[in-house]
Amino acid sequence: MASLPAPPAPLGSCPRGGGGVTPPRRAIHQRGTLARAARSSRYRFRTDDDGVVDVAVSGEEGGDGGGGGYAVSVEVPRMPGGALRREGGLVLRASGSGEGVPLAPADSGASLAAELSFDAPRAPFYLSFLLTDAAGAEIRTHRRTSFRVPVGVRPGIPAPLGMSISGDGGVNFAVYSKNANAVALYLYAAAAAGDDPALEIDLDPYIHRTGNVWHVSLENVKGYVSYAFCCGGIRHPLLDPYAKVIGDFVSGNSVYDEGVTAPSMKCFASLASVPRYNWGRDRRPCLPLEKLVVYRANVALFTKDRSSGLPDDAAGTFSGLAAKIEHFRSLGVNAILLEPIFPFHQVKGPYFPYHFFSPMNLYGSEGSSVSAIKSMKDMVKAMHRSGIEVLLEVVFTHTAEGESECQMISMRGIDNSLYYIANGIAGCKASILNCNHPVTQKLILDSLRHWVLDFHVDGFCFINAPYLARGPSGEYLSRPPLLEAIAFDPVLSMTKIIADPWSPLDISNMQFPFPHWKRWAEMNTRFSIDVRKFLKKEALISDLATRLCGSGDLFSTRGPAFSLNYVSRNSGLSLVDLVSFSNDELLSESSWNCGEEGPSEDNAVLQTRLRQIRNFLFILFVSLGIPVLNMGDECGHSAAGSVSYRDRGPLNWRGMKTTFVKEVTGFISFLSALRSRRDDIFQRREFLKLENIHWYGSDLSEPGWDDPTGNFLCMHINAEVNEMAAGSVRGDLYICFNANEESVSATLPALAEGSVWLRLVDTSLAFPGFFATESNPKVQQVPGLSSYHVGAHTCVLFESKRVTA
Repeated sequence: MASLPAPPAPLGSCPRGGGGVTPPRRAIHQRGTLARAARSSRYRFRTDDDGVVDVAVSGEEGGDGGGGGYAVSVEVPRMPGGALRREGGLVLRASGSGEGVPLAPADSGASLAAELSFDAPRAPFYLSFLLTDAAGAEIRTHRRTSFRVPVGVRPGIPAPLGMSISGDGGVNFAVYSKNANAVALYLYAAAAAGDDPALEIDLDPYIHRTGNVWHVSLENVKGYVSYAFCCGGIRHPLLDPYAKVIGDFVSGNSVYDEGVTAPSMKCFASLASVPRYNWGRDRRPCLPLEKLVVYRANVALFTKDRSSGLPDDAAGTFSGLAAKIEHFRSLGVNAILLEPIFPFHQVKGPYFPYHFFSPMNLYGSEGSSVSAIKSMKDMVKAMHRSGIEVLLEVVFTHTAEGESECQMISMRGIDNSLYYIANGIAGCKASILNCNHPVTQKLILDSLRHWVLDFHVDGFCFINAPYLARGPSGEYLSRPPLLEAIAFDPVLSMTKIIADPWSPLDISNMQFPFPHWKRWAEMNTRFSIDVRKFLKKEALISDLATRLCGSGDLFSTRGPAFSLNYVSRNSGLSLVDLVSFSNDELLSESSWNCGEEGPSEDNAVLQTRLRQIRNFLFILFVSLGIPVLNMGDECGHSAAGSVSYRDRGPLNWRGMKTTFVKEVTGFISFLSALRSRRDDIFQRREFLKLENIHWYGSDLSEPGWDDPTGNFLCMHINAEVNEMAAGSVRGDLYICFNANEESVSATLPALAEGSVWLRLVDTSLAFPGFFATESNPKVQQVPGLSSYHVGAHTCVLFESKRVTA
C-alpha cells in the first residue's frame, strides 16, 4: 500500500496559503464505520459534484510508547440505491502528492471509507487531502479547495481568557476580539522566534468563536516554546493580553510616527508553565492605613549600582530589594511602594507598560519571566516576614503601543476600537485605554486579582487615576464603573487602593474630585505644594495648618488616614535638589536653592539646605496622614536639578556611611518612632477634635491667617484622654514652624503644676543634638511659662511631661 509523504521541516508547519501538510503515517487501515472515541471531532464537506465527504478525527488510547495517537476516518456515503457518484473506486491523496490510499467498502456497504493513524507527538497539524476517481479526476470541496481538517486541534472553550489547561488535558487559548474578522494562533518552535511561526492555526468563526471570544484547544504543544495571536489578517504577532509568562522584545527596525528610528515592538507569550510556589506560612501584615510609613522605590535603580554590594544577578532585581530589608526597617518603613513593575517600554520608562499580568523580565535574577516571577514572590514573602507591606504602582490608563502596525504589541492589533478610546484624548498622543468598557474593565480587574492572589501584594497605587474615570469618548463619568468595581471587589476589599493624580503623559498633576466610596485613598499633591511654598515663604500659614491637620478640605468625608503625604517624588526634584536648585525652568517645582544655584561650598548655604531638609522631613511626619518617602531622599540622592525621569541614576550605597546620611536616616528613624509612640495624635483614622487644637503666633496671640508675610505658626495639641485605659494620659505637644530668615522668640503655653515641656526636636541645632527622645539626658526641660528661641528656617517640637518630686 502506498504511503503518504513526510512533511517538510519544521514538522507540522502550515504554509501561509492555508494548505495543510500530512505527517508520516503510523499505520493505515480500512474500517467499516467512523470511529467514535471520547475525544472526537466530526466534519462534513460538500463536494464539487454535489456529494458529501464525512471526516472524523478521534483520539486513541495507548499507541507506540504509550503516547496514544489519532485516527482520521474519511467516509464517502453511497447515493440512495447503493450507487456512487463516480464508479471505479476512490483514492485519498495528500495535497500535492501523487500517492494515495484507496477507499474500501465499509462493512455495511453503505459507504467507502479509509482510516489513517498518526502518533500523538505529531499533533497539532492540519491534514489536507483530495479524492480522485478511477479516471484520475479530482474531487474537491464545493469551493474547489482541498479537504482540510485539524488533528489535535479542538474547538476549545471561551473562558478563561488567555492560555489555560482545559478539563480534557488540552491547552486552551482564548482571546477577546469583537471586531476582528479573522484570528489565527501562531506557535513558535524556537526561543528566539523569528518572523515566521512554526505552526499557524486559523480559527474558524463557526467553530472557534463564542460571542466575541475566539478560542481553540490543542491536545499537544510539545516542541513549541511560545505563541502569539494574529488578528484581522495582518501578519503581525500580537501578545496575549492575559499571558502570565512572556518573552523579551524581538527587535527589528521600524520608525516612530515622529520619524525617530526605533526597534519594532514584538513580544511573544511563553508556553512555559509557572512552577508552583511554596508560600509556606506567609501572612499579609494587613496594617491599618493610618499606621503606614511608605517608601517609594524603583526596583532597578535601588540596588543596580555596584556600591550596593550585591552580586550581579541580584543587583537591580527583586532579590536586591529583599537584600536591603534592614535598610527599610532602620527607617521605620513598613510599606514599600514599587514603581511600575509590569513589562514596559525601556525608552519611555516604566510608566508606559505593554502588559499587565507579568513582572518585568529584567527584575528576575536570570532576566527571564519565570525567574522574575519567582524572585518577586520571594521578595514579597521576605517583606511580609519582616512586617513590611508591598504596594504596586500600576498604570492602566495607557500603554506603550503605537498606532502603526510595527508598533502594535497586543491590544492595539487585537481590537483597537474596543480596548482604546477611539479618537484618543485631545492634546495627548498616547494610546489611551477605554478603561470603563466592560471588557477592558474585566481585564483590569483580572490583573489586579492576579497580583493579589498569585503574588500576595498588599495594595495598589493607580497612576494617572483621573483618566480611570473617563468614558468611551474621553468624557469624565460621574460614577465610573471601574472605580466602583475596584472599591467593592471581594478580592480587592482587603487591599490598599490609592489614587495618584500624577500623569506621566504630560507630567502634570490633575486636581479632580475623585469618587471614593470611602475606600479610595489618594496621593495628596496639595500637601507637597503647600509645604514647599510655606518653607520658601510663599504660602499662607492657613494652608500649612490645613495640611498639618490631615487636609480636611480634601478628605473631610474619609479622614486623614486616606491622605498619602509627600514632599518629593520620583517625577520631580529629589529632596536634596529641592533645596539646591530653583532656576527659571523649575518654577512649577516651588523649590528654593537657599541662596546659591547648584553645588555650593558656602557653609551658610549648606547649613540652610541641611536645615530645610530636616524641616521637610519633620513636617511630613508630624502631619496627619501617611508619610511617603521618596527613594534616595534619606541619602542625598541627586539628579543635578533635573526633573526628567531619564536623568535619574541608581543609589550610591557608599554614601550611606557619611555623616550627612547617618544624620538624615537617624532623624527619619526617630520621626517614625515618634509617630508610633504618639499614635493618638499622628496615626489617626479620624481628624483631631477642634477643641484639642489651638493655634498661636509667637506670643500666644491669634495667628495672622490671611497675612501673606506671616511665616510663623505654633500648634498646641492637647492629648486626648483614653477612657478605656486608666493611666493612659499622654503629654500635650507644642510645635513651632518658622519659615522666616530671622529667629523668633516664642512663648510656650503654661502647663498644669507638676508638668514641664521637653524639647524633642530643634532643626537648627547641630547633629546629634537636634533630636532626642524623652529618655535622652540631652532633652531640654523648659519649666513654667517661658520663651524659646526658634531659629531662622527652623521647626521645634515640645512634649509635656509630668515630673515627680
